[in-house]
Amino acid sequence: MFNKDKIKKSKDNSSIKKVTLFAITWPIFIEVFLQTFMRISDIFMLSFVSDEAVAAIGVVNQIMMFTFVLFNFTAMGSGVVVAQYVGAQKPKAVSITIANSIVINLLFGIFISSMVVIFRHEFLSLFNLSPELLEHANIYMLIVGGTLFTQAMILTIFSALQAQGMTKDVMYVVLAMNVINIFGNYLFIFGALGVPQLGVMGVAISTAVSRGLAVVALFVMLYKRTEIKIRLEDYYKLKKEYVKKILGIGVPAAGEHLSHNLSQLTITVFITMLGANALATRVYTQNLMNFMTVFSLSVAKGMQIYIGQLVGAGKLEEAYQKMYQGLRVAITVALAVGLTIAISGEFLLGFFTEDAEIIALGSIILFLGVILEPGRTFNLVIISSLRAAGDAKFPVTIGILSMWGLSVPLAYFLGISLGYGLIGVTIAIIIDEWFRGSLMFLRWRSKKWKKKVLVEVDEAKTAVGQ
Repeated sequence: MFNKDKIKKSKDNSSIKKVTLFAITWPIFIEVFLQTFMRISDIFMLSFVSDEAVAAIGVVNQIMMFTFVLFNFTAMGSGVVVAQYVGAQKPKAVSITIANSIVINLLFGIFISSMVVIFRHEFLSLFNLSPELLEHANIYMLIVGGTLFTQAMILTIFSALQAQGMTKDVMYVVLAMNVINIFGNYLFIFGALGVPQLGVMGVAISTAVSRGLAVVALFVMLYKRTEIKIRLEDYYKLKKEYVKKILGIGVPAAGEHLSHNLSQLTITVFITMLGANALATRVYTQNLMNFMTVFSLSVAKGMQIYIGQLVGAGKLEEAYQKMYQGLRVAITVALAVGLTIAISGEFLLGFFTEDAEIIALGSIILFLGVILEPGRTFNLVIISSLRAAGDAKFPVTIGILSMWGLSVPLAYFLGISLGYGLIGVTIAIIIDEWFRGSLMFLRWRSKKWKKKVLVEVDEAKTAVGQ
C-alpha cells in the first residue's frame, strides 16, 4: 500500500494523465448501483405485502436517510484525512485516524439509534399516517432504527477502505449485503423453507442482519488490509488533533447533504397530506428514478478524486476542461436511462403495484424525471468538482438558500395550495435543481474556484501530517 515505487510514481505529475476518470469511476458505479438496488429490492418485495406497507416504509426511510447524513459527518471527514495520510506515507497516522473515527461514529450511532427508538412515535406523528401505515412504520423503525449504529460503522469503514484505494473490497461487501438482504426478504415475505411470514417485520430483520454481518466482515477486512494494525488503546484514547481534522473536514462537507435531506423530509410531510396513494407513487417513482442518478452520482464521486488530483498537480486549466467532459458523459447517460425508464414507466410500475391510479400518476412523474435529471446531474458533478478544488462554501450557501427559499415553499404552493398534487411537488423540485445547477455551472465557468485551491504545487510534499 505504501510501496516506495508507487509513492514515487504518484508524486510525478505525469502520472495524473495515466489515471482516467473511467478507471476511478467503474468500481464506484457498481457500488452505487448495488446500494440503489438494495433499496429498490426492499420496495419491490414489500409491494407483495401491500401498497400501504410500501408507503409506510418510504416515510421511515426518509428519516433513516437523514441519519445517514449525520453519520457521514465523521465518515466523509475521516475518508479525506486518511487519504491525505496515505499520500504523506504515514501509515501509523492512518490507523489512529481510522480508530478515532470508528469510536466517534460508534458512540454517535448508539446515541442516534437510542433517540430514534425512544422518540419514534413523535417522529412518525409528523407525517399524519393512517393507523395501518403507522403500525407498519412503527415496527420497521423499532428494528432498523434500533440497529442504526451498524450503518454508522459501515459508512466509516467504507470511507477508510476507499481512501486507501480498496474500492473493490467495498464493492464485494455491498454485493454480499444485497444477497443476504434479498434472501432474507424472500424467506420472511413468502414464508419459504418453513420460515414464518412476517411481512414488514421480516424485511426489517433482513436489513438489520445484513448490516450486522457486513460490519463483522468489514472489521476483518480492515485488520487484514491496513498496513499498521489498529491498537486497542487507539480506540479508547481519542487524540484531539485527529478528531479536529476529521470533524473540521466532515462537518462542512456534509452541510449541503444535510440541507437536502431535511428539505426532502419536509416535502415528504407535504406528500402525506395528499394520501397513501400519492405517497406510494412517490416511493415507487423515486426508487426507479434513482437508477437515472446512479451514473451521475458515480461520475460525481470519481470526479471529486480526479479533479482533486489535477488541481493538486497545478493543472488547473486541464481540470477546468475535464469537468466539462465528465459532465457531458454523465448527462448523456442519465438522459438515455431516464428516457428508457419513462417510456417503460407503466410496465415497470406494474411490477410494484396493480393500482391503476398509482401507475397512471407514476408514469407522468417518470416523464417529468427526464427533465429533472439533467439539472440534478449538473449539481452532483459540478458541486463535487468545486469541492475538489477547495470551493466548498459556495455550493452549501446556494444549496440552503435554494432548497428552503425555492423548493420547499414551491412544493407546498404548487402541490397543496394550488392542488396539483404530486405533479406540482415534482415541478417544484425540477425548478430547484435547474436553478442551483445553473448557478453551479456559472461558478465553474467563472473560474473563481481557482483562488480557492488548498495546496500549492510546491507545498504538495508538506501536505497534512508532515
